[in-house]
Amino acid sequence: MNSEKATFAGGCFWCMVKPFDSYDGIHAVVSGYTGGELENPTYEQVCTNATGHKEAVQITFDPSVFPYEQLVQMFWMQIDPTDPGGQFYDRGSSYETAIFYHSDTQKEIAEESKKALELSGKFSKPIVTSILEAKPFYPAEQYHQDYYKKNPTHYERYQVGSGRAGFKQKMWGE
Repeated sequence: MNSEKATFAGGCFWCMVKPFDSYDGIHAVVSGYTGGELENPTYEQVCTNATGHKEAVQITFDPSVFPYEQLVQMFWMQIDPTDPGGQFYDRGSSYETAIFYHSDTQKEIAEESKKALELSGKFSKPIVTSILEAKPFYPAEQYHQDYYKKNPTHYERYQVGSGRAGFKQKMWGE
């Protein structure tokens, strides 16, 4: 099996699994924490915004079936890339957006994609999403994995109540 990793921080990780979860070429989408120094952080620790970690998803994918460029495009459509303080209802550094690259090629693709988004005029404010070298990724607690499948009613209410669903509809028509 040909596989690579892609890691994205897009605010609440519950909202970042479903968009990537059901495509050919995507083998796994895991909720977790990355970007900080604390080893094996817990949800409670990350929520303090004192660990340096962000909530993130790590995607294992086959680039010959589902190219990294396509993953990055999907990522932009899940977030408000102009918000420096978190995402929607969720505030603080643990909810800031970032693309964590695993290779020079991923870095180049992410940077080109960010530049294209900036030049598109789609957003009136600057794109503030960071592009950072991947650090160790720590899977979140089991109850956070596949949250949209385990708690579909709460997940849908959260998508709407947080403002994410409305923002995506306004910006991308989905």
